Amino acid sequence: MKIYSNFKMNKTSSEIKRYFYEFVPLAEKIKHEFTFMIPFTSLELGKFLTEGTNIKIGAQNLCEDEVGENTGEISASMLKDVGAQSVLVGHYERRTKYKETSRVLNKKIKLALKNGLEVILCVGETQTERNTLKGRESLQTQIEEALKGLYENELDNIVIAYEPVWAVGTGTTPTAKEIEKAANAIRIVIADDFSVEAGEKINVVYGGSLNEKNIALVSKISLLDGVLIGNSALICENLVKMAKALPVKAG
Repeated sequence: MKIYSNFKMNKTSSEIKRYFYEFVPLAEKIKHEFTFMIPFTSLELGKFLTEGTNIKIGAQNLCEDEVGENTGEISASMLKDVGAQSVLVGHYERRTKYKETSRVLNKKIKLALKNGLEVILCVGETQTERNTLKGRESLQTQIEEALKGLYENELDNIVIAYEPVWAVGTGTTPTAKEIEKAANAIRIVIADDFSVEAGEKINVVYGGSLNEKNIALVSKISLLDGVLIGNSALICENLVKMAKALPVKAG
């Protein structure tokens, strides 16, 4: 399965170095594909430390512009140049705290794909949308606006991460049935907008307060291709235990 770990704004380069010294030997014995979304300051180091392993390095964000007067921003080409292979787009923290609109996310996705980066697009409903039974409608809107103008073949480099906003960082997780229903809804949107084959092929992962205790919740959901883990992945031992609890998915 695909295991994405979002470190958020945690760990200095020296801490990243110690983490991978411990994790790399262990990961070689686990038949999953790992991708770590680490701070910009450690991308090149992370790439160096994981060279030749089953571990990929990704970034947590990118600028919606390719070049120019964007003080403090990082472009897709810069990420690619230092060894990033993937990038998160649309995480709920970026949508809410930093007010990123669907138009901005769409531009980011296109630039990431143009520069050969895998995109992990985060989508998820709020508690209000959940309570008013508008969760599916919200997922559809987020996906369609983010992927507007893309060709079907470009979906090969896109992963959709279902992260219900009401669950992220709260310690609360949906039921297996709720996650399966959301994953199915995501695939239906892709099938309707692109093709049935695209809906079947698109990679869908789940994220939202995952930890050692509830990781088994997603292990038997066939519509999922992996997980996106946040804070629980910051401790190497915890991530190893979670990875071992997930089934090895063929293909």
